[in-house]
Amino acid sequence: MIKGLRTAIYPTPDLAAGKAWYSKVFQKEPYFDQPFYVGFEIGGFELGLLPDGEPGKAGSQVYWGVEDIAKEVQRILALGASTHSEIQEVGEGIKVAELADPFGNVLGLIENPHFDRAKVA
Repeated sequence: MIKGLRTAIYPTPDLAAGKAWYSKVFQKEPYFDQPFYVGFEIGGFELGLLPDGEPGKAGSQVYWGVEDIAKEVQRILALGASTHSEIQEVGEGIKVAELADPFGNVLGLIENPHFDRAKVA
């Protein structure tokens, strides 16, 4: 049985730059930092950076939860991201946006008032 999101992995050709940028975006340092992989613990889930592979906007879609999507979009744009998809209301108070990180990956954000953290297994 699939139990939910555990890890999102982004290819990051410049691992040092990726580590620095994502440390600013998520406002924390990685818990795992090796030349072959950098891992961040984000609210019980993992963001992994790989030095190999080619970043792209057509791969997996991963959305990171936020309290105030407009505020977070502005903060992350100021850190060097660009808009891939504007904030959209997708129904029942749920809003999503997609930003392009400086390396070519899509960083999805979601403001979901129905998300119940107590259900995370």
